[in-house]
Amino acid sequence: MEEIIPMSSKEISRLEVMQRLKDKRLRQKEAAALLGLSMRQVKRLWKSYQKEAAKGLVSKKRGRVSNNHLDAGMVQGVLDLLKSKYSDFGPTLAHEKIVEVHRIGISRESVRKIMVEEGLWKVRRKKKEAVHQMRERRACYGELVQIDGSDHAWFEERGERCTLLVFIDDATGRLVELLFVSDETFFAYCAAARAYFEREGKPLAFYSDRHGIFRVNNPQPVGTTSGLTQFGRAMQELDIQIICANSPQAKGRVERVNQTLQDRLVKELRLRGISTMEAANAYLEEFREDFNRRFAVAPRSSHNAHRPLHTADNLDVIFSKQKTGRLSKNLTLQYQKTLYQIQTHRPAYALHNAPITICENAKGEVTLLYKNQLLPYTTYKKLARQSEVVETKSLNRAVPQPPAANHPWRSYGQHLNGQPIQDPVLHGSD
Repeated sequence: MEEIIPMSSKEISRLEVMQRLKDKRLRQKEAAALLGLSMRQVKRLWKSYQKEAAKGLVSKKRGRVSNNHLDAGMVQGVLDLLKSKYSDFGPTLAHEKIVEVHRIGISRESVRKIMVEEGLWKVRRKKKEAVHQMRERRACYGELVQIDGSDHAWFEERGERCTLLVFIDDATGRLVELLFVSDETFFAYCAAARAYFEREGKPLAFYSDRHGIFRVNNPQPVGTTSGLTQFGRAMQELDIQIICANSPQAKGRVERVNQTLQDRLVKELRLRGISTMEAANAYLEEFREDFNRRFAVAPRSSHNAHRPLHTADNLDVIFSKQKTGRLSKNLTLQYQKTLYQIQTHRPAYALHNAPITICENAKGEVTLLYKNQLLPYTTYKKLARQSEVVETKSLNRAVPQPPAANHPWRSYGQHLNGQPIQDPVLHGSD
């Protein structure tokens, strides 16, 4: 009975060439050209064919276990870790934890294959993406910094939903600042920017979306002559340009890093049991350094475009809400329902109708400046409560609610001893 020899298509092609060599219908040089091999390899195949016929052309590795095959115990250990701790991790992040935390030497592709086989990771076809015009990275570190806020359930069900402020350098992809805050506000961005400036210096420009913090979206803004927001005014004083993107794709670098952080940072917080903004902000410095070590790239230029803070850059004043007012004849100023009495040794007429800059910090503390000089004051009195402007989200808290069901007001007109109580004036009683 003839032996059946399994062969691949490549091995069958080689067999046909060897048979033509045997019949002397082909020379070895021509055989090498047909098979795309060197003369040395053709001579080796010809010797094997002469010795073992067709069987000599079959790969000796067929049926043998690969030298790089994974140990069954290692695979089981990795699988146990994936199911117990990293069931919702992606292959890249899961591989990092398995190698760095558990000291198991395994490749990322092997981890991905294990996750696919066990149904922990689904291979997704890449969607056809819309084509957007490419923009080259800036050349220098600190030349352009993209900023954005990402509202997300960062602590999952363990804590309240909050916002992460993200500052990423355009040239290197380095995270230069991260800060958890309750919401995107002027003072929140000021706190993040201040920490960044004091550590790295001032960048040349910020690249943001068209949020009302960065840009006056009303074509005819009321109550402002400069057309700048409070944050825009602060950056102008620090000589930092603000550039607003026309679309999310235009600031794609910070948008993509937001998606990465919503995956990686959420899982890192979970592994450490962090559930508050205070604890998360304390950890962000460690996370930022690790992230930059893994993903930051070298800039095209070695020049650092950051500029140091000058002594004239008073961040306490610059990062305060500012408004311009004028003093009355008796040197008083009204702001936020409070009268401020200026204390000065100058004659009253010297400051009459003088323009005053009112600065209010995040704590609600008020500072009055005249020609950039501090003016001492005393609080005269608070004005009576008047109608106030409230935001739509705060309307329910601002509008008085109806009286409770057991309120005494609701007992008016009820029966007393079987007879209704009547108002003598309304019923004409003497």
